[in-house]
Amino acid sequence: METNKLFVGNISWNVTWQDLKDVFAEHGDVGMVRIITDRETGRSKGFGFVEFPTVEEAKAAKEALDGKEIDGRAIKIDFAQERQA
Repeated sequence: METNKLFVGNISWNVTWQDLKDVFAEHGDVGMVRIITDRETGRSKGFGFVEFPTVEEAKAAKEALDGKEIDGRAIKIDFAQERQA
């Protein structure tokens, strides 16, 4: 299912939310960027989410950036799925 929120995996621990926003901003108006961190250490878990205002912008970013290398790692992008209760 296509949505305006993307899951971004295989992120280097050195990449910040601002780095991710800068990369994705080349492909649309980025609304929200969140890198998931460990509660105890604060260290990145290696994945996050990027949200766009429209599904079209998210789709364009996914097509352009899936497999792109950022800080030495090829990121994996997919459409985010909502959590099941």
